[in-house]
Amino acid sequence: MLASMRVIVFASQKGGSGKTTLSGHIAVEAERQGAGPVALIDTDPQGSLAKWWNVRQAPAPAFIQSVFSNLFQDLDRARDEGFRLVVVDTPPAVTRAISEVVGYADLVIAPTRPSPLDMRAVGPTVDIVEGRGKPLVFVVNAATPKARITSEVAIALSQHGVVAPQIIHQRVDFAASMIDGRTVMEIDPICKSAQEIAALWRYLDDRLARAEGGRRAADGAVPLAMAAREARTFGRRAAQ
Repeated sequence: MLASMRVIVFASQKGGSGKTTLSGHIAVEAERQGAGPVALIDTDPQGSLAKWWNVRQAPAPAFIQSVFSNLFQDLDRARDEGFRLVVVDTPPAVTRAISEVVGYADLVIAPTRPSPLDMRAVGPTVDIVEGRGKPLVFVVNAATPKARITSEVAIALSQHGVVAPQIIHQRVDFAASMIDGRTVMEIDPICKSAQEIAALWRYLDDRLARAEGGRRAADGAVPLAMAAREARTFGRRAAQ
């Protein structure tokens, strides 16, 4: 897959982590901050993200109807159609199919609520992402402002991987905005929730850029190594 299109996959074994809400919000914010065209893909059989998009009035982000078995072709089509970012929502489960979806990701986001149950559920997600060799970012989601457990969970998550510095707090406006296909940014662009989503996207955008830079460096190292070997071989042949 060409570097001109980036893929974010939201994954979490735990139901109710906020994957769908964050998927929609990050896709909209990415478009707002100039990272578009952006497309959404919903691989959850419940179709919550698709239902949200269907009642949405704004034309962006776009929506790509897809299933696990066709995801590779659909991502290729998205790239050919000029999309620069695809955001993929996944069901709350750990299956081979989800592992395949993670395999297409440039970055995997694992939303995690600050609770003991959510913390216990991160292990399988981490195993899948590590098994696929993909970069992972935890996002502490639906946190209670100034609650001690929020910082405790962030510290605990940091032992398993990178934790986004921007915490997303529990507020009614997130749920209210999703009812009619909008986001908090579109209802009140200067509210605290909108500011948190904007900051989170800027951080994720930076992580994507780093991952892309790392891939380019790795891709460039292979031709350089081959050229060095060929030069050494030529030198030996010339001496014979």
